[in-house]
Amino acid sequence: MKPKTDERFTLTATPAADAISVLTCRRLPTDGLVHGFSTRLGGVCGGHAASLNFGSQGATPAERRQNLERLAVAVGFDADALFRVHQVHGDRVVILDEHSTVDAVGREQADAMVTATPGQVIAIQTADCVPVLLCDAEKRVVGGAHAGWRGLVAGVIENTVAVMVQRFGCAPRGLLAAVGPSIGRCCFEVGSDVAEHFDAAMVQSPEAGGRPRVDLRAAARGRLLGAGLDQDNIAVTTRSTCCEGELFYSYRCQGETTGRQLSLIGYGK
Repeated sequence: MKPKTDERFTLTATPAADAISVLTCRRLPTDGLVHGFSTRLGGVCGGHAASLNFGSQGATPAERRQNLERLAVAVGFDADALFRVHQVHGDRVVILDEHSTVDAVGREQADAMVTATPGQVIAIQTADCVPVLLCDAEKRVVGGAHAGWRGLVAGVIENTVAVMVQRFGCAPRGLLAAVGPSIGRCCFEVGSDVAEHFDAAMVQSPEAGGRPRVDLRAAARGRLLGAGLDQDNIAVTTRSTCCEGELFYSYRCQGETTGRQLSLIGYGK
């Protein structure tokens, strides 16, 4: 199933023979900001997790490093300044500063990061969960959140916005948000114990013998609105990781040993 429209996002491939395809949001600024949602195209991994895989399944450390270097060239950032946390489906936000190191941050158990330090690029790893990128173009502050259903319920998006507001003086209505590729409602069947955590508008009632389906991207948008963002500053892609298996990795549709993509954002030095 292909998306009907995706007017606020652009899928671009690098001109090389081993083209890397990256999804970008046209709502985010271009003045010094780098960002993107990686796809599975253009990497070095083989097998079921081919090819631009950033997960531990189906990719060796050397392959993940080669993939990172390719993505860095394609998007335009320093591969040695890419920060990731150990994601745990929670609500904790890590604040980066000029003293933060990639290794130390990588040991932090959290699901979001915020930075105002030029040159630092933060990355969220997903394979169905919702990646949310945030930007204050005036103060040059960025944030990123990994929002699966547990993280959404726990408030990881609201916590990320709160850190940007309280620590860096951002105004919620001035923040820009890009909600990236995730599993769509069409494919995300859940039990009633999960569905009950979401507003009725985000849940499709089960058909006979079936289970409810939850729209995680709509839920993420609702959380952003609840945190004070202006609706015109929130861009939500229509791309589904599960429906577009040739373009994205999907835990639900391809199994736990599939690969992982990265969503990244940061300001250059």
